[in-house]
Amino acid sequence: MAKTAESTEVQEAPAAPQAAPQQQQQFQIEVDDSHIVASYANFCRVTGSPEELIIDFGLNPQPMGVPTKPIPVVQRIIVNYFTAKRLLAALSMSVQRHESVFGVLETDVQKRLKQPVR
Repeated sequence: MAKTAESTEVQEAPAAPQAAPQQQQQFQIEVDDSHIVASYANFCRVTGSPEELIIDFGLNPQPMGVPTKPIPVVQRIIVNYFTAKRLLAALSMSVQRHESVFGVLETDVQKRLKQPVR
């Protein structure tokens, strides 16, 4: 089943050095997600080389404390740094939108734990 992704902004280069300010065009990109496999991850490891980033995703069965067994990595995505930068911007925008509606996400587990009431 083809789906349409959110609109993407593209800037056109001016036709001449004295041209009017750049205009932004929006267009729809069609995406075929009929063969997608979805999986959940609560663990992510990023490594890389000068040319690309390697992003591993897995499921940590012991999210609290130090894991005693190896974390099984179930998905590896390899991207170049240009794609990584676009991904960083898209994720940042998505998290900012979420936090503006639902509040700030605390990533420090210790701060999220409720203190006992005395």
